[in-house]
Amino acid sequence: MQQGRLAGKIIAVTGAASGIGRASALRCADEGARVALIDRNADGLRETAGLIGARGEESESYPVDLTDEEGVRQAVAKLVRDGGKLDGVFNVAGGSGRRFGDGPVDACTLAGWEATMSLNLTSMFVMCKYATPHLLETRGAIVNLGSVLGLVGGDEDFATHAYAAAKAGVVGLSRSMASYYAPRGLRVNVIAAGLIATPMSQRAQTNEHILARLPQLQPLTGAMGTAEDIAGTAAFLLSDDARFITGAVLTVDGGWTAR
Repeated sequence: MQQGRLAGKIIAVTGAASGIGRASALRCADEGARVALIDRNADGLRETAGLIGARGEESESYPVDLTDEEGVRQAVAKLVRDGGKLDGVFNVAGGSGRRFGDGPVDACTLAGWEATMSLNLTSMFVMCKYATPHLLETRGAIVNLGSVLGLVGGDEDFATHAYAAAKAGVVGLSRSMASYYAPRGLRVNVIAAGLIATPMSQRAQTNEHILARLPQLQPLTGAMGTAEDIAGTAAFLLSDDARFITGAVLTVDGGWTAR
């Protein structure tokens, strides 16, 4: 692993209490960043902070529900006061809307649609809204977590149409921001993830039918990706190694969208 390419940077990671967010916070800390951990799960944040501290690295925790605009505004203002600046944001927080009523469009409830959009797209917009002024000062970077389902249609095994629409919205939001803010030095990119083994994907991890499809879906490995696969990509995009990259949608999907 290349060490130190985020040295001296303040990086905020949302969804940092578990899964991809936790792995990414650890990777950014390993790369030299001081990490601002953001999630509504305060217990999970304490666990992530403990893991970072055990490595001799530094972080600060900001428990907040990212669908609460005022809470996000206050959290961003506090993390900038604490750290003196903000150099990068990795927006990971989100999740499946099945429990709210997401599904195929003819079966998806309006409440499921709205809850899924709020969780996966509106929350990201709000974080970007309040982080962007500070990132313009540092000519920083935003990385937004998308999904292959925002790029290609999902079949009957992945028929969550509100989630797919939200993740397509992540691409549209990110590319619009990338174009608009490029002259002011702010970079905005998307990671479109395939099936990754995290707490969010427990349904797929325990579904023998989906597991049997992995060699077709993700032929590079025939298996699910790991949270660390996404974390390493995010660390690169947040670093100065990616200084000439903006508006990109980088698929980290084991070949899902290459077919």
